[in-house]
Amino acid sequence: MGYVLLAGAIAAEVIATTAMKYSDGFSRPGPSLLTALGYVVAFALLARTLKTVSIGTAYAIWAGVGTAAVAALGLVLFGEGLSWTKAAGILLIVAGVVVLNLGGAH
Repeated sequence: MGYVLLAGAIAAEVIATTAMKYSDGFSRPGPSLLTALGYVVAFALLARTLKTVSIGTAYAIWAGVGTAAVAALGLVLFGEGLSWTKAAGILLIVAGVVVLNLGGAH
């Protein structure tokens, strides 16, 4: 169940971060409210996750997957460019999460 909550926390954080881009510096009420609500949900779900998943594992997955997802959305939604270095960075983040999990994280 902890990893299901973690997936929800990641989704909420990605939605909140994307909404922040659309908030235009918090000058648009709808996206600004979605940003705040998304982060509240993300942290609440992350806190619940920590009851059953170790903090190092949960945070590594939350931060790594969230970062990679937001970077991918930047490419798709906002036309951000993809350089070799950016692609390598995303792959290294994902690889780091995998290595942490294979290294005996509980």
